[in-house]
Amino acid sequence: MKSSRIFATAWEGLTLNKVRSFLTTLGVIIGVASVIIMLAISAGTEAAIASQINALGANLIIVSPMRGVPGASRTLLLEDAFALEVAVAGVDGVSAEQAPAAQTVKAAGVTLDAIDVIGTTADFPDVRDYAVGEGRYFTADENDRNAKVAVLGAGLALDLFGAESPIGQTVSIGSVKATVVGVMAAKGMVADVDYDGRIYLPINIVLDRLMPSTSLGGDRVRTIYVKAENQDRIDSVITQITAILAERHDVDPAKPDFSVQTQQDIIATQEATTAAFRDLLAWVAGVSLIVGGIGIMNIMLVSVTERTREIGLRQALGARPADVLLQFLIEAVILSLVGGLVGVALGVGGAYLLGEFGTMQTEIVPASIPLAFGAAAVVGIFFGYYPATRAAALDPIDALRRD
Repeated sequence: MKSSRIFATAWEGLTLNKVRSFLTTLGVIIGVASVIIMLAISAGTEAAIASQINALGANLIIVSPMRGVPGASRTLLLEDAFALEVAVAGVDGVSAEQAPAAQTVKAAGVTLDAIDVIGTTADFPDVRDYAVGEGRYFTADENDRNAKVAVLGAGLALDLFGAESPIGQTVSIGSVKATVVGVMAAKGMVADVDYDGRIYLPINIVLDRLMPSTSLGGDRVRTIYVKAENQDRIDSVITQITAILAERHDVDPAKPDFSVQTQQDIIATQEATTAAFRDLLAWVAGVSLIVGGIGIMNIMLVSVTERTREIGLRQALGARPADVLLQFLIEAVILSLVGGLVGVALGVGGAYLLGEFGTMQTEIVPASIPLAFGAAAVVGIFFGYYPATRAAALDPIDALRRD
């Protein structure tokens, strides 16, 4: 029998039961759409994490006390930052940070509680790629002189002074009264940190006035940020930082009491964390496809039972077992491919709408489309083969005797 005739017979068998055929494809549709949407969610999550980390600053190297090392949390000093600024070649700036407990901030008759205060050095805006929107940032000389000046986040400035310019105004931060010299440009939330809701002070003021003596007082800092000139200099800068700090701290460079990370290190760590999430989503989508395939096999077995006399009649008229097998296999593949096409359309559309109107970022993975569609075809062949062999194995005489 000609292949075209076999295909036409298979198509006719499906169109005679349109509702059942549609319901059969639903499992494949859901499975294929799930693969595309879930991989889009995973890729979007990774892209969002990378974007947030890169927003911390370009070519950034982060030095912090080594966790789990006794006493390490007390060994990163402000002098270490100054030493790196002088001795490390290939850097555009070095900035140290320390943060006391959240403070009560008062200005213009407004009182705000639990405001994050960040003590920094003068290079902070350049190192962190964080522009000043109004006024200026404090200088290294002001930091050295313990000048009582402050720079406000954009949101904090609005909360305290409304439409009025805060430049030159006095603001109270805990026990410190400072003059506002600048307002940072709006930055929003980055990695769950509201940069617009913070206040920035010279780090010497923070260390001298806002750090309790029972806590990390003195000149200890929580983080040192180093901005390399370009990506090509990062490895060299890291090597220099490690050697200098190991010598200053009198520790083995192979077992330092500090950690040195780049943005890519953090991104890689986050990607490793999200990999398990991505694998889970892939398994869920795979199960959906398997369920769809089982549905196809179940309906095809029912179809073979219902069409036993038809099969017997076709064999009596000259159809070979191979023709019958091919007919039912084509029916299963058509169901899965149609379901795959609809699933791809729904998956791409769903991922786009979810990213456009939902709360999470999505990023369609181009490879997921042929992957999902190919999986649908494999499901159709795999789960359609057994019913097809059952149909081809029917004895024509027994088949014709069936009611």
